[in-house]
Amino acid sequence: MRIGWRIAPNSYTGWTRGPLRRDQVMKKPFDPARRQFYAADVRGNLAKAFELANTQVLRRAALPKSYTDLLGRKLFLFLLTVQGLGAFALITLGVILRKSGVAKNVIRPRIRQEIARAGVALLPMFFFVALALGFLVVGQTVSALAKYGAISYLGSTMVIVVVRELGPLLAAFLVLARVGTANVIELGTARSLGEVEALEALGIDPVHYLIVPRVIGMALGIFSLTIYLIIGALASGYLFAFLQDVPLTPGEYFQQIAESLSWLDFALLALKTTAFGFFIAIVTCYHGLAQPLRLEEVSRVAVRAVTQGVSVCVLIDALFIVFYLVA
Repeated sequence: MRIGWRIAPNSYTGWTRGPLRRDQVMKKPFDPARRQFYAADVRGNLAKAFELANTQVLRRAALPKSYTDLLGRKLFLFLLTVQGLGAFALITLGVILRKSGVAKNVIRPRIRQEIARAGVALLPMFFFVALALGFLVVGQTVSALAKYGAISYLGSTMVIVVVRELGPLLAAFLVLARVGTANVIELGTARSLGEVEALEALGIDPVHYLIVPRVIGMALGIFSLTIYLIIGALASGYLFAFLQDVPLTPGEYFQQIAESLSWLDFALLALKTTAFGFFIAIVTCYHGLAQPLRLEEVSRVAVRAVTQGVSVCVLIDALFIVFYLVA
């Protein structure tokens, strides 16, 4: 049975012009599994309890006349955002697990591209930040401890300040500011121009094609950049202390740091940086995709996404601090 006259792919070997039959349409779709697109799931979760299509309805409304109404609206938006982020994170995680072996020749190059953008491209900036961090924080800490005769506490201080807290958090903030903002702008522009709906019309899951590479690339990028940042900060910090004639040899300096580290520090460092990357990507991609945007709203959404990304990173870091104290 003919269903139209179009230009269509012929079993992915070339393009033919002529009448299409039903058995010729989408014989080999991008995702052969049952397709579940993000748009209906996310908007359905948002509308389930509150009967709203999206949070833009409240954001575009006029300001309320009383502070109680304003507080109620902010709380309402907060609950909607938390529900939407949770649904979007679960959908993305489900796509990662369910479609890990689908369209490898398409997804793997995109993952490598995102790793290069969120990792390799930021190495020069991170080397500069590591140098500055070593001079401003580590070097002065070493000098202060040597001045008061507390040089024996150097290793534990460096592990707590640089390895556990300052290194991962600073790396996450830098990647959020550099790559997370770009994610919001790119995806928000694509959504406002109808490109995401075009992918769905072609049978391509936007979460699998657009979100999964960004999530994996940002998680691996933040983990790798944190390692480089910590090593660079510790090395440049000792260089600054050496220039101030601190009575501490390089062997003693790094031996104290190595003795203060445990397997728990390495495990939690990997887990924390991966969590930073995952949730930063989720927050930025959610604000770029999960709401129907107008083109002029993309810049405001980018600011909102960065603000919420910083809040999420601080909350995750606080949870890990509690775990450190308990453990």
